Amino acid sequence: MGFEKFTEAVEIKNGKVTVKNKESIKNLMDELIFDAVFEESDDVRTKKFLIIKEIAKEMGAIPASIQALYEEMGREFPGFTVPAINIRGLTYDVARAIFRKAKEKNVGAFIFEIARSEIGYTKQRPLEYSACVLAAAVREGFTGPVFIQGDHFQIVRRHFEKDPEAEVNYVKGLIKEAIEAEFYNIDIDTSTLVDLSKDTVYEQQRPNFEYTAQLAEYVRSFEPEGITISIGGEIGEIGGKNSTPEEARAYLDGFRDVYKGNKGLSKLSVQTGTKHGGVVLPDGSIAQVKIDFETLRVLSELVRKEYGLSGCVQHGASTLPEEAFDKFPETGTSEIHLATGFQNIIYDSKALPDDFRKMIYEYLKKEFRSEWKEGQTEEQFIYSTRKKGFGPFKKEWWSLPGQVKEPIMQELEKKFDLLFEKLRVKGTEELVKKIVKPVKVSVKIEL
Repeated sequence: MGFEKFTEAVEIKNGKVTVKNKESIKNLMDELIFDAVFEESDDVRTKKFLIIKEIAKEMGAIPASIQALYEEMGREFPGFTVPAINIRGLTYDVARAIFRKAKEKNVGAFIFEIARSEIGYTKQRPLEYSACVLAAAVREGFTGPVFIQGDHFQIVRRHFEKDPEAEVNYVKGLIKEAIEAEFYNIDIDTSTLVDLSKDTVYEQQRPNFEYTAQLAEYVRSFEPEGITISIGGEIGEIGGKNSTPEEARAYLDGFRDVYKGNKGLSKLSVQTGTKHGGVVLPDGSIAQVKIDFETLRVLSELVRKEYGLSGCVQHGASTLPEEAFDKFPETGTSEIHLATGFQNIIYDSKALPDDFRKMIYEYLKKEFRSEWKEGQTEEQFIYSTRKKGFGPFKKEWWSLPGQVKEPIMQELEKKFDLLFEKLRVKGTEELVKKIVKPVKVSVKIEL
């Protein structure tokens, strides 16, 4: 990209970014973000990401916490469920598609998120992720709060059992990195530590609520002035047994007993019968999952009435049948996490060249052969591992021509439209802007 074009649109003086020509910078964003993502120097790449984030804030797309909206939901459920969308590949393009649909339908209540595991296998550190999302907001002319979330910032049990301190410190490091990248929404998942050998539900949940409290206090210690980060907790490891009111009370009572911070949790993730990515059949198709909506209804009402939380969070839902999504607002679910369904649209699109898809699948069969379980068909293996095909081929995905990417984005936009409709977030822009007052956190750019 020509430096001259950039300096005509943007000025950086005394560490502060000023946008001189808004239309020009919008048109330069495709080149700017590509250049930043694939910059070879770590230091230069970081500066480029920071500049893009500052441009976005100057243009009115401001990273924000959803805390105020969730506090309002805790007082009175407004009848919609907030979609939290994980983007594993083509992040800038997919975020643009989301912003386009959000602008068209006046949607303000939606979240971009990335999980601890996804940060690894998609090769997207928090700063890159937030820069891509905010670059997309600039490109599409979206203004207002932009909610970016750390999903499943999880204590991995096998690592914890080997070295508890090292594992907790790893998650703390990830929290700090994410907040510095302006993730003002963090979901802490220590449900992996629940000890079912204990006699009482409270004692079973003790390691969960104690480590959630410790990590939540750590989050609060890094909050920028004027921002209360929205923190989520979790009681049922996704893919396990369904959660109960006794577990919810034990966890939330225990958290309240030991937590030394100011504001507590804003929501609670529970298990209702889903599994991340869905259950894959031998032919590679997804089995129909029977989700326990009564659990969602009972627990959402409980955590709202008794603890002032926004409600419960449903994970692993993107592969559910379309008719299921109407039920989340009906049951008072405050947030729903969606990932694999979008990945499936990308990989299964007729617009994606067969040779490109085959190249990635051959790579997966070679590099992840050790993950091929006994009795698993090739279709099942590919389905369960193809999420790992985004990171190693990031530049190849990004460089696909427009005639390939555009039809895929159109397919995704149809899905976003359906989800926004069924989750009842269309028309929430005005409410969100009324309740959420984003704070611009100034970042000095050292050139």
